[in-house]
Amino acid sequence: MTLVAVVSDYLLHPFYPQFFKARFGVTDPKWVGYYFAAICFMVMISFPFWAYISKKVAELNILVYTQCIAGVLALFCYWTNSYINFWIVSLVMILFKGSYLLVYPYILRIITKKEHPGTIGLLSVIVHLGGILGAVIGGITVDLIDVSYIFLIMALGDFIQMGMSAYLLRSNTYDTSIHQETESIAHTDNRMVPKGFILKIGLITMILYFSDFLIRPFFSSYWESISNYDSKLISGTIYAIPGFVALIALWINFKRKEANSGFQGIISVLLFGAIGLLLQGVPIEAVVIAGRVIYGYAIFQGVVKFDVLLFELSTPESYAVDYSKVHFFQNLGVLISSFSVGLLVDSHGLQIPFMFALAGFIITLLLYYFIFKVVIKNTSRTLVN
Repeated sequence: MTLVAVVSDYLLHPFYPQFFKARFGVTDPKWVGYYFAAICFMVMISFPFWAYISKKVAELNILVYTQCIAGVLALFCYWTNSYINFWIVSLVMILFKGSYLLVYPYILRIITKKEHPGTIGLLSVIVHLGGILGAVIGGITVDLIDVSYIFLIMALGDFIQMGMSAYLLRSNTYDTSIHQETESIAHTDNRMVPKGFILKIGLITMILYFSDFLIRPFFSSYWESISNYDSKLISGTIYAIPGFVALIALWINFKRKEANSGFQGIISVLLFGAIGLLLQGVPIEAVVIAGRVIYGYAIFQGVVKFDVLLFELSTPESYAVDYSKVHFFQNLGVLISSFSVGLLVDSHGLQIPFMFALAGFIITLLLYYFIFKVVIKNTSRTLVN
C-alpha cells in the first residue's frame, strides 16, 4: 500500500514545471514553488487530523473512504481545463491522500521496538522505490503519451489502496483490530530521553527536510540544462538515483545487523550529505551523478536514523500523535522550501538550490550536535562500557 501510494505521489514531482507549461501555459517558476508549498501545507494539516481521527476509527477503515475520494478527485484533475479549479481540487485531493501516512505508525505499533530499525529502513526503501517508479512512469507518460494521463494513473493507485484496505478488513487471515502493546512505559530509561524531544527532533528535521526538498522541484530542469540528453525518461532516472542507492544502503544495514542507538551515525551521514550536495552543484554530468549517489546514501541513512530515534524515545500508544507532530515540522520545512525555491531559481538560476541546501545541512548538523550533545556523550560512554 505504501509503495502504491508513493508511486502515485511521485508521478508528477520531477515534472511540475513541464506540466504547468504544457497543460495551462504557466511558465513562471515562482508558481511551481507556490504549488509545492500549497501541497506541503495540505499534508501538514491533513496528517495530524487523520491521526486524531484514528483514535476513534481504525486506520484501515479511514483509508477505504479517503482513498476512494482521492481517486475521484484525481479523475476530476484529469478532466478539468481550468487552472483555478485544478488548484482547488488537487489540493483537496492531497488532503484525503495524506491519510495513507497512518500506515507508518500503525505498522510500528504492532511490532517490537527491536524490529523498528529494520522495518523503518524497509519502509524507507519502499518510499525510495516508489520515487523511482513514479519518476520513471511519469517520464514515460510525459515523453510518449500526455502529461494529463498522470492523473489517471494516480486515480488507479488510490482505488488500489482502497481495495487493499477493504480486503484486509474483511479477510479472516488478518486481525486488524488488535494493537499489540510491545513494551511498557516502565521499561523506558527516562535519563536517556531528552526533555522536549519531539520539539527538538521536529526543529532539526524541519531544516533537514527544507534542504532536501529545496533541490527537488527544479532538479530535472537543472539536469536538462547541463546534459546533452533531451529525454524526460533520462531526467526522471537521474532524479531517482537516490532511490536506487537506498536499496544498497538497506542491504548494508541488514548485513550489519547492529542494534545501535538512534543517536549513532547521524553526524557522519549529515557530512556525507553535504558533500553530495556540493558535488551536485557542479554543472558536469559525471560529477552530478556522483553527488547524487553520495547524497542518496546520506539522505536515506539520515531519514531512517531520525525516525528510529523518534520511535526509540516515544511510546507505542503515542506513536501516531508524536509522529504527526514531527511530520508537521518536517512539512513546515518543505513548505518554506517550496515558497523559497521558485524565487531563488527565478533570481539566481537553477544551480542556487544546491548551495542553500548545503548550508541547511551544515546548520542541521550543528543544531543536532549542540541540542543532543549531552545525550550523545552519555550514549557513547554506555556503548564503550
